[in-house]
Amino acid sequence: MDRGLLISQTKTIKKIEGGFLVPSQNGNKNYFVSEQDLKCTCPDCQAGRSEYCKHAYAVKYYLQVEKADGTTEKVKLTYGQAWHAYNQAQTTEVNEFDRLLRDLLESVQEPEYSFGRPTTPIREQLFCSVQKVYSQLSSRRAKSLFNNAKDKGLLKNSPHFNTTSKFLNTKEATPILKELIGLSALPLKEVETQFAVDSSGFRTTQFNEYCKEKHGTKKEHKWLKAHICTGVKTNVITSVEVTDANGADCPQFSSLVQATADNGFNLVDVSADKAYNSIANYNLVNEVGGKAFIPFKKNVTATVRSGNRGKLWRKMFHYFALHQEEFNQHYHKRSNVETTFHMIKMKFGDKLKSKNRIAQENELLCKCLAHNIVVLIHEVYELGIPLIFKDKLLTKKKVFYNFG
Repeated sequence: MDRGLLISQTKTIKKIEGGFLVPSQNGNKNYFVSEQDLKCTCPDCQAGRSEYCKHAYAVKYYLQVEKADGTTEKVKLTYGQAWHAYNQAQTTEVNEFDRLLRDLLESVQEPEYSFGRPTTPIREQLFCSVQKVYSQLSSRRAKSLFNNAKDKGLLKNSPHFNTTSKFLNTKEATPILKELIGLSALPLKEVETQFAVDSSGFRTTQFNEYCKEKHGTKKEHKWLKAHICTGVKTNVITSVEVTDANGADCPQFSSLVQATADNGFNLVDVSADKAYNSIANYNLVNEVGGKAFIPFKKNVTATVRSGNRGKLWRKMFHYFALHQEEFNQHYHKRSNVETTFHMIKMKFGDKLKSKNRIAQENELLCKCLAHNIVVLIHEVYELGIPLIFKDKLLTKKKVFYNFG
């Protein structure tokens, strides 16, 4: 606490988007302290050695003003909230969700009927699967939602409750859901120009017996990892990749950024943490017309010999070393990707209920798609974008997949 007080008295703390830049006590570095929970990017805080580090305490003292009698009074930070827009979005979300989902699914082309017993249309299977994940109900309890959708004219027939489980267990559903996630983000193409990339785990209902047998530890849940690229203004997800729990972060960066660019987004800034730092990733963002802000590890030097291929990487290393404060103002927009994951887990849960790997991945993609639709509903009232898919979107791009 005393060192935090000393920093607040002798150093210049700056307020930036999402938090504060706090200078190091004994060096030239600056650390970012989140405004929401006072978590800091310094080594002590990242290692979990203490709940609040000296930089967090410095921010606490910074948020106090001295009164005439020598006491202090905490400055209460207030944030503007468009409550009218928020209330409208929340009170109409359920009905608008079903309508937007139905309109979005018009882009999915049905396979031609050839022979045999007719199956439930792919669009209706998708509709019921996403609606079930959105509601967080079991398949049987979600049957009433399918009945309601039929009564509203959103479905021709209310399928059997096992239909969603069977559909999510098909490999063919995965590319469709990924494509729909990209399509659902397109109405915000004119709004989002800055993006962040990161990953987060979602636990399954299965347990890992390996550690229990080898190390004598308690059994632990198996996890899947969602790698996403998200807009930092609206938190809409523009691309997704799903891996197992130990899936490396860096290799996923290129596909996420490329898919976002291919969908027509203008990438001005792309931020990610140190795990994504590589020459290839810096070059890729530059090739799609943007600028990457990925910090460098402590042991990195600018002596990497990679010719012209590493020219941009070396340039950004020097920029990071000499203009760290300016670099961090771009980089710390990455914190918004944590908000995106928080939104998904709080609204749709952090657990995957499906029993096998394919269905778990598709269920996780359904969570991301449901999140995008919810974001769109809010932005309709916040930003005034048209609440429509058909004329604005689906005439430009169709999703063609054939379920053999």
